[in-house]
Amino acid sequence: MLTLNTKIDHADSVFAQLVLPYEMRENSRLRTALASGEEVAIFTTRGTVLRNNDLLRSDDGRVVQIIAAHEPTYRITCKTPHDLLRCAFHLGNRHTQTQVGEDFLRILQDTVLKQMVEGLGAIVTEEDAPFEPESGAYGNGGGHHHHGDGHYHAHGPLAPIPARQKIHRPSDPHS
Repeated sequence: MLTLNTKIDHADSVFAQLVLPYEMRENSRLRTALASGEEVAIFTTRGTVLRNNDLLRSDDGRVVQIIAAHEPTYRITCKTPHDLLRCAFHLGNRHTQTQVGEDFLRILQDTVLKQMVEGLGAIVTEEDAPFEPESGAYGNGGGHHHHGDGHYHAHGPLAPIPARQKIHRPSDPHS
């Protein structure tokens, strides 16, 4: 069995590609198989989310490229940036994994969420597309960047991770 345990930034050659849906790419321990049928075990640092085109190396030096599988998703667009922002807020308020594009949001298909954003004025289109949701404000990984595919990708903390954080409520006395 091929064991992949080191994430690398560059490789001169790729042994194989491994197509995985997002649900499997967010597991740091995974057993699956390549298209050839060869079994693969993935052991990455806990909390690692594998993204499209990530490279993993085995102890014997073979490199496997991760490919984001096409999944049933909804592409959410709006007539105004304000309406799209409202949709993003309400999806975030429900802790919905959401991919943020230049002028769209993408979520995994869920009819309740579809009805909610349509009620906010969104245009929802069913797509079979790779799903690359935001990692969240306290996710791990690198910084924000573009992959040259016209999509924005966040791979790490959006804000400093506080050691202790006081929650401020409107009823708190002002100091």
